[in-house]
Amino acid sequence: MVGSGPDAASARHELGDGDGGAHPASALSLTVLGCDGSWVGPGGAGSSYLVRSASTVLLLDCGPGSFAQLQLAGDPADLDAVVLSHHHPDHWTDLFALATHARLVLERQVDVYAPADLPDRTGLVREPALRWHAVTAGDEVRIGDARCGFHRTEHVAETLAVRVDASGRALGYSADSGPGWSLGELGTGLDLALCEATYTAESEGTADHMSGRQAGAQARTAAASRLMVTHRWPTVAASAVGSEAAAAFGRPVEQAAMGRTVVV
Repeated sequence: MVGSGPDAASARHELGDGDGGAHPASALSLTVLGCDGSWVGPGGAGSSYLVRSASTVLLLDCGPGSFAQLQLAGDPADLDAVVLSHHHPDHWTDLFALATHARLVLERQVDVYAPADLPDRTGLVREPALRWHAVTAGDEVRIGDARCGFHRTEHVAETLAVRVDASGRALGYSADSGPGWSLGELGTGLDLALCEATYTAESEGTADHMSGRQAGAQARTAAASRLMVTHRWPTVAASAVGSEAAAAFGRPVEQAAMGRTVVV
């Protein structure tokens, strides 16, 4: 399935369908569980990305509808940790489902790395199935064989982009950000930049987000090897966002689509 909203079907045709396969051994891979921006369109899910390395399984954000997709993509019991970028509900509300499953089915705790204000904002600060770890800009944590570095973006409250290094590869996730933050802050050598591209150029400046054009320019400046755009508003055409991102990046870009797996 390729996301939701207008022109979703053309995203597969114009921007490619990726591997669509399982996670290969000893590789770093990304599976899109949800990629709708700000609200969820018909049949879609909010921001959530399953990252698998040789020995570690991470969930970057946990938006509405994503826990059902997680169960399609793999076994929740394999999850080592959840990383939450910020307090906006489209990035974390399925943490309720994940925590309930962990408590009643798995009977174990799940580690959650997030800005310090997030436990109180979610109402899950006393949930026994969650073990909260506060992170902020400049922090670096090891989770299994993955190294995660955090950087504050240009967005409301504290929003953290994350760089994941594992299996000899590097993934950069912008989380939500306006263009005042630079994707280059995630460092050099990004094999894949997963960057928000919420709308098209005519909407620039209307919200704390980036357009496809701005995402493409950011990835080009950061010298990322590949760019995948995500967090598109369901009412915005996938092909329009992808086309202007590709023009600014200088080569083809990939479009996040629910259920899509790519090797980083």
